[in-house]
Amino acid sequence: MLTGATDVVCAGLVAMFVSSWVERFFFYPDTLQYSSPAQFGLVAEDVWTAAPDGSKLHAWFLPSHGPAKGTVLHLHGNAANVSNHLPLVAWLPARGFNVLTLDYRGFGRSQGTPSLDGVVDDAAAALAYLRTRRDVDATRLIVVGQSLGGATAMRLLARDSAGVRLAVIDSAFASYRQIAREAASTAGLLAPLAPYVMKAFPGPDRDPITALRSVHVPLIFVHGTRDAVIAHDHSAQLHAAANAPKELWTVEDAEHVAVFGDPGPWRDRLAHALEAAVR
Repeated sequence: MLTGATDVVCAGLVAMFVSSWVERFFFYPDTLQYSSPAQFGLVAEDVWTAAPDGSKLHAWFLPSHGPAKGTVLHLHGNAANVSNHLPLVAWLPARGFNVLTLDYRGFGRSQGTPSLDGVVDDAAAALAYLRTRRDVDATRLIVVGQSLGGATAMRLLARDSAGVRLAVIDSAFASYRQIAREAASTAGLLAPLAPYVMKAFPGPDRDPITALRSVHVPLIFVHGTRDAVIAHDHSAQLHAAANAPKELWTVEDAEHVAVFGDPGPWRDRLAHALEAAVR
């Protein structure tokens, strides 16, 4: 039988091991080119901003077709890079909205190594950058966050929401430990390590659902009922915890971040919501 001291040492080693891959659980960046703005008839400007740690961050600025009604900061999910997520927002310039779609540190052409706190800093840097552009009305900003980007958006807005008229949170999770626990439940080998694994993930003080207490902009939560990555219940929890005004759009049979991927009534509904927010 292990002694108490040995138990402590083993627990410490497990915790160190787990901590080394905790961030990797949330981030799957790459540098591949999946699509280009030209494929969607868009002219993109390569934008470079600096993260607080000095990392150079790359983004695409997609100007609206005609006078801009407002400007969208797009925070994408946890995999690949902006070229993979571009189809989800490439339709917005034709509806009259500028779009800045950002690669977090370590994604695409951005420098650095991603971290859960770091990507919030990156989002804050991008929002601050938008306010400096002469072709952007800093009082008509919208944040659209998808999956991990939705969690990041909520934490961003808890500390900086100046000029933001609306936030759209698509297929996001409520708690880092909750989503990790749900993922681990499908991997039997991780079950014995669960107590140590959960302690290595950010605690409730850094959770998106906790950040919502300090978010005071209108919110729209969007989630598909067939989401096999993040259950719809997460958006239900977030909606219940959010300050008003708020809406929950439950999309029957939609999969993860798939609601706005194809033309249809949900795109129209979102466009109308964006227009109403900046009118």
